[in-house]
Amino acid sequence: MSGEELRAAKAQPRKSKTLEFPPGLQEQYCNFCTENYLKTNPFIVYVLQGVDKEINEGWEEGIILDIAGNSKSVLVAGERITGEDFWVLYKILKNHPYIHGLDVRYNLIADTGAYYAAKLLQRQPSITYLNLMFNDIGPEGGEVIAKALRKNTTLKYLRMTGNKIENKGGMFFAAMLQINSSLEKLDLGDCDLGMQSVIAFATVLTQNTAIKGINLNRPIMYGEQEESTVHIGHMLKENHFLIELHMCKHDIKNYGMQQLCDALYLNCSLRYLDVSCNKITRDGMVHLAEVLKRNTTLEVIDLSFNRIEDAGAVYLSETLHSHNRSLKALSVASNQIKGEGLVALSQSMKTNPTLSHIYIWGNKFDEATCVAYSDLIQSGRLNPDHTDVEPYVVDEHVYLAEVSNGLKRHYYWTPTFGDTYVPSSSAGFALVPVGQHL
Repeated sequence: MSGEELRAAKAQPRKSKTLEFPPGLQEQYCNFCTENYLKTNPFIVYVLQGVDKEINEGWEEGIILDIAGNSKSVLVAGERITGEDFWVLYKILKNHPYIHGLDVRYNLIADTGAYYAAKLLQRQPSITYLNLMFNDIGPEGGEVIAKALRKNTTLKYLRMTGNKIENKGGMFFAAMLQINSSLEKLDLGDCDLGMQSVIAFATVLTQNTAIKGINLNRPIMYGEQEESTVHIGHMLKENHFLIELHMCKHDIKNYGMQQLCDALYLNCSLRYLDVSCNKITRDGMVHLAEVLKRNTTLEVIDLSFNRIEDAGAVYLSETLHSHNRSLKALSVASNQIKGEGLVALSQSMKTNPTLSHIYIWGNKFDEATCVAYSDLIQSGRLNPDHTDVEPYVVDEHVYLAEVSNGLKRHYYWTPTFGDTYVPSSSAGFALVPVGQHL
């Protein structure tokens, strides 16, 4: 090359390096279905169109692929995904770097889809969030997912809610937690776990330091011995890493509540305790009121759907009035509390600057209760988004109406319109964030 040609080449503008995007997810999906003589699912096509648009507009990493079967998108497309559909998704997502989460709740993937979900966890290093709730996954599907997580080091949050993996599947997940050191939140609520697997989880969590939140709601247990609380109580004495614990529908009575409270004297990490839908009465509140005088870490307590009555509410209000300054949210919804107990709780909020969220719907409101909570809201002490009641006036009398706020209103369902993860409807998770998504 002559000197003149060399100078001309240097004068030419350099071509900037451009990022090469792979073909769109929708195109990959349709091509794969065509090549394998498969029928395309219009629901998946509809969702992938939106994801492609999001990638092309901003190429944002950390995209959550939302193919939830109870979303408004399925109303447009009209067809939930099956295990075969999930196989195709696995094929197109296994090497895709932008997808960091996958939400396929309320679909029909069953054990076949669970097998490919396990394969995805083995092949896709970017997935940190996986929601498989209510997908007809059984013990065999639970086993393959649990075994895949033994080697997985990236997944942070797994929801298996409502899949009947039973005691057999639960035991595999408990064994997995002996090996896995990256999973931070595990939801096995409504999975028909047995007492054996609940005990196994309690035992494993005395050693596991990675799990920050666990949901063991509604196990299938027999007998009246409240064994689960004995073992969970022992775990809480030893474990100082767990932040969030859900024990809804454990048939907990006052003895079980005493076991948990005895452990909370020694525990210095738990911030969110859910014992809703049990059989706790006012005697159980004696133990909780005492532990709240010393415990400085609990921030959210869900006591909804128990039976603490006026006396239990008064016990709590006395502690909140004069001792505890760490609790931020309390739910006593549907606890057969009347005016005396509800007014006592409202009075404690006037002297307790920390308690900011209170939920009381489902109890027996008298006029004094309605006036007390109306005054709290109108004075600005209680934010309307931080309670589940709203005052209104008819013929110069104050009444309370229910509003859609709560600690976990969107645990099982999501609204058709608007933002799913609004703090007012999921206050427990907003106050104590463990995991990126609900």
